Amino acid sequence: MANGQWYPPEWPNRIRALSSGELKPAAPRRAATVMLLRDSVAGPAVHMLRRRASMAFAGGAYAYPGGGVDPRDDDHLVRWAGPSRATWAARLGVDEPGAQAIVCAAVRETFEEAGVLLAGPTPSSVVGDTTGDDWEADREALVAREFSFAQFLDRRGLVLRSDLLAAWARWITPEFEPKRYDTFFFVAALPEGQRTRNASTEADRTVWIAPGEATAGYDKGDLLMMPPTIATLRQLSPYGSAADALSAAPERDLTPVLAQARLEDGELVLTWPGHEEFTKHIPHIPTGDSA
Repeated sequence: MANGQWYPPEWPNRIRALSSGELKPAAPRRAATVMLLRDSVAGPAVHMLRRRASMAFAGGAYAYPGGGVDPRDDDHLVRWAGPSRATWAARLGVDEPGAQAIVCAAVRETFEEAGVLLAGPTPSSVVGDTTGDDWEADREALVAREFSFAQFLDRRGLVLRSDLLAAWARWITPEFEPKRYDTFFFVAALPEGQRTRNASTEADRTVWIAPGEATAGYDKGDLLMMPPTIATLRQLSPYGSAADALSAAPERDLTPVLAQARLEDGELVLTWPGHEEFTKHIPHIPTGDSA
């Protein structure tokens, strides 16, 4: 492997089935992921999880905290601070309930998988240390979907701090994947007084790593990542602080990135528009089952 790019071995068969009409694309589910940043003397570092090697999908790959939207978070007005739902809807290209649910997913998943909570008792404050037993009980209940994130905020008397997030990118899982996500990438700075921990059952390691160090590890083949992860890391690398990255986010283009596949001179060519480094030429399309 020349670098740490990962793609599922079943992709060629699935692409062939899609192109022949045997495979119907699944509808993508909305999701959110957060590039959590903190500053150091060497510049900003990003919090990353390494997926367990036993995971069927992208085992061993590095990623950010994230996951799917909870439908319960688009039908109840949550305690909210920062840009309005209408402002977020315009930025994300969705309706207002959808914008609320996506932002809720970003904040909830960061709490569920990293133990960091972008919320506070007032619109201008943020909670402190969230490692106590009572916080852990609520975090586990959220993971188990015993209550929604909106209900969690109500129980705690907390306000979601949407102003601590900034939208960065949007990637949609290729049409030939059985499980598809329309994922919004956000950036946020680690709140003062909070600390990350490996709270995810899907990860065997967490690290704080400079984007440049992470991309160098990928380029050498030492760190495994999927295209959206390495692409966003490269985009973060030029910034000298978390604040710089957050300031740049409003100008970022949120046009969705969707992989495309074609047959060309006997090869299967897989591309991500605007991201030429991920182009894959697969010389042989296996026969047999397409699923």
